Amino acid sequence: MTEQHHFARAAVAAPHSAATEAGQAILAQGGNAIEAMVAMAATIAVTYPHMNGIGGDGFWLIRAPDGKVHAIEACGPAGSKATLKHYHDKGYDKVPVRGVDAAATIAGAIGGWRTALDIAQALGGKIPLADLLHDAIHRARDGYHVSASESRYPAKLKDDLLDAPNFEQTFFPGGKPPALGTLKKMPRLADTLEHLVRAGLEDFYRGDVGREIAAELERLNTPITRRDLETYRTALRQPLEAKLPGVTLYNFPPPTQGLASLLILGIAAQLGIDKPGGFAHAHGIIEATKRANAIRDIVVTDFGHLKHDPQSFLTLDVFKREAAKIKMDRAAAWPLRDGEGDTIWMGAIDGNGMAVSYIQSIFWDWGSGVTLANTGILWQNRAAGFSLDPQSINAIAPGKRPYHTLNPPLAVFSDGRVMSYGTMGGDPQPQIQAEIFTRYAMGQSVADALAAPRFVWTKALGQNAPTLKIEPDFDADLAAALGKVGHDVETVDNKDGFGHAGMLVKNPKDGSVEAGHDPRADGDAKGL
Repeated sequence: MTEQHHFARAAVAAPHSAATEAGQAILAQGGNAIEAMVAMAATIAVTYPHMNGIGGDGFWLIRAPDGKVHAIEACGPAGSKATLKHYHDKGYDKVPVRGVDAAATIAGAIGGWRTALDIAQALGGKIPLADLLHDAIHRARDGYHVSASESRYPAKLKDDLLDAPNFEQTFFPGGKPPALGTLKKMPRLADTLEHLVRAGLEDFYRGDVGREIAAELERLNTPITRRDLETYRTALRQPLEAKLPGVTLYNFPPPTQGLASLLILGIAAQLGIDKPGGFAHAHGIIEATKRANAIRDIVVTDFGHLKHDPQSFLTLDVFKREAAKIKMDRAAAWPLRDGEGDTIWMGAIDGNGMAVSYIQSIFWDWGSGVTLANTGILWQNRAAGFSLDPQSINAIAPGKRPYHTLNPPLAVFSDGRVMSYGTMGGDPQPQIQAEIFTRYAMGQSVADALAAPRFVWTKALGQNAPTLKIEPDFDADLAAALGKVGHDVETVDNKDGFGHAGMLVKNPKDGSVEAGHDPRADGDAKGL
């Protein structure tokens, strides 16, 4: 059972306790939720390297105290050499997930920190960057203890990962992950973070650190050039918004699958589900997912290449239309995108009511595996979200952003409660978000909503086929009922496969925050 946490005015939640400690310290220092999140993002980039890092991407949703919601797109495009011809000439029929040709997109996370801090400062933030990165630098320099998740995580395509430049000696000494509790130091990464404190975060792209990164990426013959780094900029986007009875939901626009997350909740709201944990709740979310993903797969691509307005799908008419196609006594056959992902979600709410939902990722566990020796940076493999089919809406091209499973949600209830919530989990993230949100909205506590046994309809995990995966402690009678209506139910014993979720809710009456993080991870919630 997740421990219940109530805090008087502010809180943070993350999948690693070191990150929550860093965020809590910044809140105690007078920092706002954005500043706390940057500190958390830096620390968890060190202490959870299998899930995220500064060689990856990030997406921010920030609700300011005045109610304005800011969305920061901090995902990098494909490099100048990432052409269809480049991959076809090498004999690929799909973008590889490990090695130098997988390290094909710019890392946007640091740019997102910079843009978020600009917003923080405009809203009164004053904490120096040295303070925000202090904990991360300390843990990289002096060492952190390997978490349960890092030690147990089964590396996909392990041989390809071990073959990636500099990976084995940095992360898998002797060819395997270090044991739980091992003290692990990252001195090169510490040097990089210290330099960014002195020179500023822009240096990652347009300064000495950027030159080091580019020189090594080019020496390894990745598709990324120095010019690609120099010209990279984050973008501010208009968040997607869905109005449901009693709540307004926000999520991130393309290239993320935030559209699917909102569609699932909008469609499910039309199905008459009135209690959490029963047949209607599970079946309804699964079937809503199938309808949502069908729309997602024809809409979601790089923001600059959209052929449809994603907001136009988030209407009551669409929710009703899609819900009408769902049979509550029969499972529909529906193809899903085959995608896995390993990432982190974190949340923060401060005393002034600012709420942050943030997600940071290198996509697969340990990303591309490509580790830059001079800077200690592990590079993402987000390019795996591209297709090598020239007719695909997500065909790879220089300067184009790939499809992202990442999507950070926020919710504002009509009674004034503000919720920051989210999860890791790759393709099934929208389903997991729907499970925890609806459980809370239908009356469960934050702790109970996060701890309840989960289900995901996905090709990932288990048999790698489109089955309904459930956790071992899932209700056996409910599983049998789902099987009777046509769901192919498969029990999967994988703590990390069903998401590392978190949730924080600000009460407008007294300013208190109810917060929690997933018992499946290594984190918690802390606050003031």
